[in-house]
Amino acid sequence: MPLLQLDDGGFTLDGEPFRLLSGGLHYFRVHPGQWADRLRKARLMGLNTVETYVPWNLHQPRPDSFSLDGGLDLPRFLDLAAAEGLYVLLRPGPYICAEWEGGGLPSWLLAEPDIQLRSRDPRFLAAVDDYFDRLLTPLQPYLASRGGPVLAVQVENEYGAYGEDTEYLEHLAASLRRCGVDVPLFTCDQPADLERGALPGVLATANFGSRSGQGLAALRSQQPKGPLMCTEFWIGWFDRWGAHHVVREPEHAARELDELLSAGASVNFYMFHGGTNFGFTNGANDKHTYRPTVTSYDYDAPLDEAGDPTGKFTAFREVIAKYAPVPDGPVPPPGPKLAGRTVPLTESAALLPDAAAFGAAVEAHRPLTMEELEQDFGFVLYETALPLKGPALLEVEQVRDRAQVFVDGQPVGVLERENHEHALAFTVPRAGSTLTVLVENQGRVNYGQGIHDRKGLLGRVLLDGAELAGWSSRPLPLSSLEHIAFAPLAASPVGPAFHRGTFEVTGPADAFLHLDGWTKGNAWVNGFALGRYWSRGPQRSLYVPAPVLHAGTNEVVVLELHAAHRARTVEFRATADLGPTEE
Repeated sequence: MPLLQLDDGGFTLDGEPFRLLSGGLHYFRVHPGQWADRLRKARLMGLNTVETYVPWNLHQPRPDSFSLDGGLDLPRFLDLAAAEGLYVLLRPGPYICAEWEGGGLPSWLLAEPDIQLRSRDPRFLAAVDDYFDRLLTPLQPYLASRGGPVLAVQVENEYGAYGEDTEYLEHLAASLRRCGVDVPLFTCDQPADLERGALPGVLATANFGSRSGQGLAALRSQQPKGPLMCTEFWIGWFDRWGAHHVVREPEHAARELDELLSAGASVNFYMFHGGTNFGFTNGANDKHTYRPTVTSYDYDAPLDEAGDPTGKFTAFREVIAKYAPVPDGPVPPPGPKLAGRTVPLTESAALLPDAAAFGAAVEAHRPLTMEELEQDFGFVLYETALPLKGPALLEVEQVRDRAQVFVDGQPVGVLERENHEHALAFTVPRAGSTLTVLVENQGRVNYGQGIHDRKGLLGRVLLDGAELAGWSSRPLPLSSLEHIAFAPLAASPVGPAFHRGTFEVTGPADAFLHLDGWTKGNAWVNGFALGRYWSRGPQRSLYVPAPVLHAGTNEVVVLELHAAHRARTVEFRATADLGPTEE
């Protein structure tokens, strides 16, 4: 493939002027069976490039384990992009933000109690160098310099909003070069952070979603020569639990795009297709209050969560056509959807009595964090004996992030980090009663200094002012449901429980699982982890990718952390419910 060059006036490709018309498409937020469809639609909107982050925490879940297969088969994604005639902007981190769990940094780094992430801490740099070597060595054939689609590679991500250590950025750039990356490098920052995040000799780009002229002027002030590019042109936004569904009018976003392109700049839509935070992969923000992100990453993008074109697809295509050739043909139609149906969940299994099937408990003087248990996602189950009966006050120094508290198996309350709750009063029925605390990791913080976000019960746990000692800490990652002993039950178990049902389909089609009447938990279809649901909204349905379903009998499992739907039913519908928008 031609090589991208940086000239004073802009980009050139094989010696000819070139404008990057790119869109964000994260392979890890899309079922691999749908990659080709999303890439084809990117080309049909008029894009010549797609951009993707790389989630370090998924590819290297443990220091000695690395994966590039299945839903993480990045080489296959790059092959499909090239087959569609698309170039690629690669953003390998190590930090990606992306409203992704921990900003993509693996949780095992936090097992070091004093490690400084995104710094020249030797432990962090050694881990990054190892990651780059494992990732980039097999990706070398995909660089444009060797005939592949990858035109350029990003150094870190919005570093100017976090620090100003140029030597740290220089180390990352040198590590990329050492691993064979010989295509152009670039950084990206918001306009106010450009100076802190810039790296001499590396192309600086800007991130913004409005006031395009001001953003480009700030970039030109920082970088007097070279191409102008907005690497994250924000055309939507993400949602958090307890808020509203964020949308942006297509006409307004299209006007901003027109202003950007009329200035001769290149662009990368953030996002072209948002996708889904499947399983436990959503991130969180913490600006004095912890705010977890929802499961859907629809982002009000040109393609919605199911990959169907929205009003922005047409609006952006019309603007792009003013500046570059756009493929002929109609806007792609929506994909097939599963006909609506109600599915009874006829079998159940209580979580707490059968917790041993999910992981071995570790005994210690104090509760152990997830990171100390070598656990990434899910829950931790803590237990200890209560020495006295009668009224009691439980105090926890830090709850990360949501703790359900039980005494002898009976629920007595909930402590939530988001609400700054650390104390709970209840009555202990007898001396020696078992205190059980089920703690949910609701998503590690993905932005700012809060990325040092360890999970579980942190610090001391006090009962009436005296520290409780002698704890068992049991990891419950819920990475597999194979060991659950389901049985028909007339009534729902007390406390957290799994509920299972089956349904028939004639063939694959997209669907949305609606959980009206349920409170909070997680859902799986045919063992595929759809993500979290929560009645507080705004999101009230979970996307089910068509490749997850198959002709014949299919299975749905719901983990309800509180009270199950009275009828224990769920519904599959053809439409999503991402919640009300702001008035």
